[in-house]
Amino acid sequence: MQELKASLYQLCLKFIEERIQTAEIALKQAREASNDDTKSSAGDKYETSREMMQQDIDRNKRLLIDAEENLMLLNSIKDAVPTDAARNGSLVYTSEGNFYLSISAGQLHLGKDVFFAISAFSPIGKLLLGKGKGDQFDFNGKKYLIKEIS
Repeated sequence: MQELKASLYQLCLKFIEERIQTAEIALKQAREASNDDTKSSAGDKYETSREMMQQDIDRNKRLLIDAEENLMLLNSIKDAVPTDAARNGSLVYTSEGNFYLSISAGQLHLGKDVFFAISAFSPIGKLLLGKGKGDQFDFNGKKYLIKEIS
């Protein structure tokens, strides 16, 4: 089971490292574009362009910060030990799918098995937190039964 968690962790780590790299590249390009912009004779057009570039820089900064926060969260659960109740780092097997409580990274495929990497802050993540084997909950009109937690 720990090997499975380690594999899922690595998939999430790869996902978040790619997001960080993409955000860093986009931020660098936005800054370069802003620095290369020369003032045109149309002052209002220039100011509008500068504002749009600044918004692009700010958006990319937020994406980078979000990705770095996800990396910190992921690092905090790297060696999570199994517990009876679902928490960050838990693998939760339910009647409707398998979940890895970590970061929102979507579907992860390991061989023939599919896991959903979800954040504890996501709607279903909030429902899973603290639940144990045999507990049930409803989500989007479906009943979920927790079969196992590791």
